[in-house]
Amino acid sequence: MFNQDQFEIVKERALKNHIPIIMDDTLEKIKEILKEEKPKRILEIGTAVGYSASCFAKYAENAVIDTIELDEERAKEAIVNVEKIGVNDRINIMIGNAVEILPTLNHEYDIVFIDAAKSKYSIFLEEGIRLIKNGGLILADNVLYKGYVMSDYNKHKQRTAVRHLREYIKEITENPNLKTEILEIGDGLSITRVSK
Repeated sequence: MFNQDQFEIVKERALKNHIPIIMDDTLEKIKEILKEEKPKRILEIGTAVGYSASCFAKYAENAVIDTIELDEERAKEAIVNVEKIGVNDRINIMIGNAVEILPTLNHEYDIVFIDAAKSKYSIFLEEGIRLIKNGGLILADNVLYKGYVMSDYNKHKQRTAVRHLREYIKEITENPNLKTEILEIGDGLSITRVSK
């Protein structure tokens, strides 16, 4: 049974501790997508504290969610959180580097959600395409990165992330097997339909 109170506590604690979680307007869009697509299996790259995985479990009631988190402390917190929220029976949290874990996976996914290291989005895309079913969706959060990606922003601190995100956008918009829409909600959400 989904525990809404615990879910709100996880959200509040994440915001208070500046742990990046999915923004409300992005979540609204994802909720719509989940209700339309009715996924059976979701792959999430970047668990953080388990907030978004719990959202997926709430809105895709029959889905199993596999999620990967590099930060061991956050992953442990996520394990506790999803149990308190009551969705741990459908969420598998893998601790480790997604770049190493992804090639070992061979489930077929209906939806892949990317929300991890910006510099690795292209690697995650390649693995996502391999793992997704024909006609499945790859969603990537923060693709506009505070608006820097679409501007001529070039400050040194964010330069690498911005460059990698621009490469990711180029790949998802120029590949003839991918049909992509980029929404200016939250920090930018890309929705890519994969044809194999």
